[in-house]
Amino acid sequence: MGSQENAASGAWNRSYGTIGDPETCTKEKSERTYLDERIAVPSTSMPGFSFRKLWAFTGPGFLMSIAYLDPGNIESDLQCGAIAGFKLLWVLLGATVLGLLCQRLAVRLGVVTGMDLAQICRYYYPKAPRWILWILVEIAIIGSDMQEVIGTAIAFSLLSSGRIPLWGGVLITIIDTLFFLFLDKYGLRKLEAFFGLLITIMAVTFGYEYVVVKPDQKEVLKGMFFPYCSGCGSPELLQAVGIIGAIIMPHNIYLHSSLVKSRMVDRKQKHEVSEANMYYMIESSIALFVSFVINLFVMAVFAEAFYNKTNQDAFDFCQSSSSPHAGVFPANNESLSVDIYKGGVILGCFFGPAALYIWAVGILAAGQSSTMTGTYAGQFVMEGFLNLKWSRFYRVLFTRSCAIIPTVFVAAFKDVEHLTGLNDLLNVLQSILLPFALLPVLTFTSMRPLMCDFVNGIIGKIVAILLIALIMAINLYFVCVYIPMLDSIPLYVLAGVLLFFYAIFNLYLLWTCCLAHGAEFLSRGRHRQFSYEVPEDLKSEICNNSAEVN
Repeated sequence: MGSQENAASGAWNRSYGTIGDPETCTKEKSERTYLDERIAVPSTSMPGFSFRKLWAFTGPGFLMSIAYLDPGNIESDLQCGAIAGFKLLWVLLGATVLGLLCQRLAVRLGVVTGMDLAQICRYYYPKAPRWILWILVEIAIIGSDMQEVIGTAIAFSLLSSGRIPLWGGVLITIIDTLFFLFLDKYGLRKLEAFFGLLITIMAVTFGYEYVVVKPDQKEVLKGMFFPYCSGCGSPELLQAVGIIGAIIMPHNIYLHSSLVKSRMVDRKQKHEVSEANMYYMIESSIALFVSFVINLFVMAVFAEAFYNKTNQDAFDFCQSSSSPHAGVFPANNESLSVDIYKGGVILGCFFGPAALYIWAVGILAAGQSSTMTGTYAGQFVMEGFLNLKWSRFYRVLFTRSCAIIPTVFVAAFKDVEHLTGLNDLLNVLQSILLPFALLPVLTFTSMRPLMCDFVNGIIGKIVAILLIALIMAINLYFVCVYIPMLDSIPLYVLAGVLLFFYAIFNLYLLWTCCLAHGAEFLSRGRHRQFSYEVPEDLKSEICNNSAEVN
């Protein structure tokens, strides 16, 4: 067994970044980036850090960070602020750091192998688990797209003072999605710059709300760096676990592992692979820091202005300000309940109409920026798992149709509360599906024949395992909270069946992950590719990826 491992490792060391003899690799492999375009990395005469190289690697991390700023995250932020005040800011910070660790695994996998997570899943997992994984990730993508549709529809409703009905805003998202399809015709760097513009719009709009509300800076710092939650109960705990479910999205790990393939890296040179990992890590850290600051703006605004407020307080303020949305809040003394729609309304009541419209622009940017990243994620996942290529038009048509049909029915026949309630449910769905991204990426980045010198170290493995244990504990908590809400026997039976198969598939992925970590006694002669063997067709694929840079 040890000789097998050394042989595999030696094959990599002779020609770094390839498995096998590079001379046998073909060079007829098509590009698999989101614009069929590779960005050249400038060479520098001086060793060490280079801002020119960092700029060349800048882009994929910011596209990835958009998933941390979608309408589902914004709603989770404002609800945490209104319910728990500043007490859960440390949870937001911790969730962002955990997200960075997850994205680091995705980056390393994509850079070292030249393949994305979905592609490697296709080579390692048998057909049935591979199809199940694809379906589950597609559900996550469709769920995320529904959140983008909901956010955009609410933004149009706020900007038009209710003249555009919610169902009308949902239908408008069909048009704007088709518009975004034409943006990638202008080149990769321009597309990345456009997404950077949308992130800037979110930073400016939500930053404006932060400046107007003027949160107590001492409370902000205390909430960020002092992990406490005195007097917290079940509502605060539910919000805390909801933050993690909203921040870390499963399809984003698949997306990032593919986005990093857009830079030209000679994978036969160890120092170039190491350098690419370093610059991508720096860029991802900067991008997620920006996303954290934007999320912080939202949570701190609602913590300062609306913590411990009642519906009666909001009703009185909206009445005195002659707001056309005064009827949104009932005249009772229950704790104030807000969502992305009511959040904009109450900002307008307390701080003037400008605050409402600027909030709506920020929500619109959040929804629109997530549209194309979801499309790319779906395209990469379909190509990777199924080796099936669709044009982006058909890919958008498929994803957006699945997202719009249920959303437009809720918008047409229910009120905005049901629509935003659907948003909360989708956040829970993302958390439940998260193990189906974390377990595969941990499995493959822990395989020495695949990752060679960049295999996960012991500390990285421990952190990743603890993260997965945390996510599973959160999912168990969600089950305990939501299952009792079911009010019929058939729903209980359906939930029981789904939970059974959910647990079985998680155990299967855990089993293959244990094999990758050296527990070969569990293999019983099967799935040996998860220990020291690399499939022959995968060897050829990685060879082709390495040959492309020559």
